Amino acid sequence: MWQVRHPVTLGRARRGVCTVQKRYIIFLVSFNGAEFPMPNQRRNASPPNTVNCTVRKYLTAREIEKLMGHARKHSRYGHRDSTMILVAYRHGLRASEVCDLQWHQVELDHGRMHVRRAKNGTPSVHPIRGDEIRALRKLRRESPTEASYVFVTERGGPMSTIGLHHLIQRLGKAARMPFPLHPHMLRHACGYKLANDGHDTRALQHYLGHKNIQHTVRYTELSPDRFRDFWRD
Repeated sequence: MWQVRHPVTLGRARRGVCTVQKRYIIFLVSFNGAEFPMPNQRRNASPPNTVNCTVRKYLTAREIEKLMGHARKHSRYGHRDSTMILVAYRHGLRASEVCDLQWHQVELDHGRMHVRRAKNGTPSVHPIRGDEIRALRKLRRESPTEASYVFVTERGGPMSTIGLHHLIQRLGKAARMPFPLHPHMLRHACGYKLANDGHDTRALQHYLGHKNIQHTVRYTELSPDRFRDFWRD
């Protein structure tokens, strides 16, 4: 006689067969070295390792000037955007640090800026050069009188980090940069520029606010001045 199985038993049996088939297919794919995700398997969305990444993570001084010039001419708030790029580059500011910068931290008459670092970094006082002072004075005149933040939106509120990311990406595309840009490249540009100028690693650590000097060594390791005397007669 025919034996009638319960629907639950049939469902479990079918799921068991599908599971065995899926595991076998995954085994074949991994054995052949391919990377084809299963329908219910999510592809790894983690960012690539910076050690193996071939894209340059910083901007040169000439690229900074190009980006600032493009912001002055083509951005809706050209002076604000170019000044923001200049200040972030000169002082190695993170996106959150440049957005949180307030006027009471800037002493225009004395040419000093009190830098507060994120990520439990070391605060410091940086000198401000003449072109920065002139740009910040003009920005101060154009800003609302009640604004406490240096870089504000058209509504008078502080610039957000997401807004800064979108701004740098948009300016990079418009300026036809050879790779996508993000605000942290301005901080890296500062580190590499000062390291190439021959500044001491310990002084560079305090300038960038690094707690651990290992984060600063990355800039001096790529400095071409380390090999200046190589192959010299």
